[in-house]
Amino acid sequence: MAKHSLKSRIRYYFENTMSSGPMGVIKWLAIVSLFVVVILGIIIAITGIKSEVNPDEELGFIEGAWQILMSTLDQGAMAGDQTWSFRAVRFVATLGSLFLLSILIGSISSGIDAKIGELKKGKSRVLESNHTLILGWSEKIFSILTEIIEANSNQKKPSIVILANRDKEEMDDEIRQRITNLKNTRIIVRSGSPLSSSAINVVNPNEARSIIVLAGEEENTDTYVIKSVLALTNGKNRKKEPYHIVAELKDPKNMEAADLVGNDETIFVLSSDLISRITAQTCRQSGLSVVYSDLLQFEGDEIYFADANKLVGKSYKESIMMYETSSVLGVFTKEESVLINPPMDYKFQKGDQVIAISEDDDTVILSNKTDYKISVDSFNREAEKDPIIERTLILGWNEKGKRIIEELDNYVAKGSEVLIVSEGIDISEDLQELKSTLKRQTLHFQEGDINDRKTLVDMKTETYDHIILLSYTHIDVQESDAKTLICLLHLRNLSEEHNKDYAIVSEMLDIQNRELGVVAKADDFIVSDNLISLMLSQLSENKELKKVYDVLFEAEGSEIYLKPVSRYVKTGVPMNFYTVAESAAQLNETAFGYRISSQAQQSENAFGVYMNPDKSKMVTFSPDDFIIVLAED
Repeated sequence: MAKHSLKSRIRYYFENTMSSGPMGVIKWLAIVSLFVVVILGIIIAITGIKSEVNPDEELGFIEGAWQILMSTLDQGAMAGDQTWSFRAVRFVATLGSLFLLSILIGSISSGIDAKIGELKKGKSRVLESNHTLILGWSEKIFSILTEIIEANSNQKKPSIVILANRDKEEMDDEIRQRITNLKNTRIIVRSGSPLSSSAINVVNPNEARSIIVLAGEEENTDTYVIKSVLALTNGKNRKKEPYHIVAELKDPKNMEAADLVGNDETIFVLSSDLISRITAQTCRQSGLSVVYSDLLQFEGDEIYFADANKLVGKSYKESIMMYETSSVLGVFTKEESVLINPPMDYKFQKGDQVIAISEDDDTVILSNKTDYKISVDSFNREAEKDPIIERTLILGWNEKGKRIIEELDNYVAKGSEVLIVSEGIDISEDLQELKSTLKRQTLHFQEGDINDRKTLVDMKTETYDHIILLSYTHIDVQESDAKTLICLLHLRNLSEEHNKDYAIVSEMLDIQNRELGVVAKADDFIVSDNLISLMLSQLSENKELKKVYDVLFEAEGSEIYLKPVSRYVKTGVPMNFYTVAESAAQLNETAFGYRISSQAQQSENAFGVYMNPDKSKMVTFSPDDFIIVLAED
């Protein structure tokens, strides 16, 4: 084994300590300073330099070293020296101290700068507790933050912690630009990989009340989401109690793998599947997207679970009438299953909870009314029309298109048609799969530019019952939305030429472009990222809502419908909403709102959608209005 010289060892030690940071530099400065003081003290002792105070007395080593030390700390001390021998020694000490002090100040300054830089990188540990933790970063985060801030408005010192693999200062700047009112909520941002258990530990997941895992914009983003969940559920420092995790997935094929790592602690939201279902339902019912958006927002009225002990023994139909300012939707049974619009004779049992739309969780209260002033004379029973063959036109294409057409197949009559018009994307594989699975629709495809008016004229858009505009997700967001808006303007112009109201559902990628779409008079907008953000936010507050949404968005069972008012009550007659609710209940349907068609283009009036109305207030409907109900079909 080779032996190293003392010089090599000292050099090696010097290099290691110097590279360790400011403390290493300070350590060496202290050693050099001590060395200088000792050497000069020895020189004073050997040469016999006299004291300035008592010229007959030699300083000696101890006193000499002390005088030199004072010189290094106070460079002005040598101004009173009288002998040249002592001046020479002090001069050397002063020069050395200036050199060493400069290095010391520089080291301390660089150390402080390094520490500030480290803090700016967002690597320090978070000490928050009972916070909402968000792992990952995407455009959806701003909608999520807005919703959680609203939900936190009645909480004491709430906080949101974000961990993403981005620069902390950039994230802080974007949040400040996009979120103008934090209310009482603090937002803490940390930079680090959501895939790493050590980075996740920095943001204190064990004390978070809920965790949201966002899908990013990269390819195969589901694998990153699954790995982040795995880092949480299988981390060596994880808590014993289960986490409350809500995670976004895009591809249904990854659900099986996700469930394996979720450990029954994670609710996975299939974003593409959810948006596809909502789009398919909305294209057949104008205004439905507004209903879904309102239900998912924390601002206004939301879905709550409330104690139903006072309803034990009462029927579901009775419960509908017993809440004046809340709208009952169903029952959360003691077995923790969800019944949306159950049979009207269902009897509440001990342990059941009522599912209702209300302004807040503490406003789901019984009214104690016994006389609801129902106007039976205002009832009306116009029969629903038989299902007809429907023609659907899809302009543009993305990964949600295939799922939308499959979902439509659950609702339309046999013999219905779908025409897809798109360009720049190879969808031959999707077309082949669809043609082999569709049971009620025939499928056609045409290559074409949806922004070319001639293309739209040639396909005779006025002959279609529903038109769906899908965003091109392979191009820039703003460019894609611009294409959608241009196509909308052409369609509205053609609508006026043919004197026919087109039923159009348009997908928007940026919620801020929705206002421009209103100018183009679109019936409904599906803002994908916004709806997913709302869903994730709601589930982060109450995971049991997932069961409610699963029932509402399924083709089977009860769903939300906007049905003609003439099916329930007469038009042009003032009545309270108790009357509407009773008429709907007699048809085994739950009414919880209405749409005034004359306000369909007025964003300030929620596009005419009124959910959870005060049942005592009088309202007069027109023939074009709709009642919002939960029904089997």
